[in-house]
Amino acid sequence: MARAASTSSAIGLPRFSSSSLQSPHQPPRFVNFSSYVQKKTRRHRRIFCQNNPDPVDSAPAADEKPLIEPESGTNGSSDNAAAAEATPSTGTGFPEYPDKNFNRRIALGSTLGALGLFLSARLDVGGGSSLKELSAAALPYEEALSNGKPTVVEFYADWCEVCRELAPDVYKVKQQYKDRVNFVMMNVDNTKWEQELDEFGVEGIPHFAFLDRKGNEEGNVVGRLPRQYLLENIDALARGEETIPHARVVGQFSRAESRKVRPVSDPRSHG
Repeated sequence: MARAASTSSAIGLPRFSSSSLQSPHQPPRFVNFSSYVQKKTRRHRRIFCQNNPDPVDSAPAADEKPLIEPESGTNGSSDNAAAAEATPSTGTGFPEYPDKNFNRRIALGSTLGALGLFLSARLDVGGGSSLKELSAAALPYEEALSNGKPTVVEFYADWCEVCRELAPDVYKVKQQYKDRVNFVMMNVDNTKWEQELDEFGVEGIPHFAFLDRKGNEEGNVVGRLPRQYLLENIDALARGEETIPHARVVGQFSRAESRKVRPVSDPRSHG
């Protein structure tokens, strides 16, 4: 024992006084670190962009929302916006679906438009495009045979619906070729043209006869046909062609047997 005491004195162990040690009768003292830990934990939980988060503090508490929730909320709002766009808007002043009154207005407008086109085609409307005006402006047949130009002879009647329908087309073609081609109108109700009716074999009207510069017939077209037929035949006459592209064509026509024969009031009249 004496050796041990001398040895401890040799290595210089510190000596503790009895006052520095805790009395066995005093209770142990603990330092409260909970508030500091809670503050530290809350601070780290609110900062979601930590580079090296504490493993203990990285787990979110039960009452906190996960980081991805704001994105899901954004997506939800975009989905709601898309659904709102897909849903038809109301209160714009127009019905969501056409009702009966809307359909009736459309049907009435279409009917009136079709009626207007029908009447404009059949009635004598438009400057110079009626049968009466075409007949008044037509060249006398005798003069047409003597001026050295090709001639188009139209046999018609005032009661002929097809003749009235084609009058605007005849007028347009006449305005285009009137300087190079003669246009003659013959009313089948006029007994003056009985010989011409037999000569050209008119059985239906309108009947268009195409004569060359010498008065010889190159062909004819009868009835309702596209304007292109009339235009191409007259163009061939104006260019001096020996034949016309549509020499024998028949469409819908009115029978000449239904004509209303009336006496000639003026022998020079071609109406």
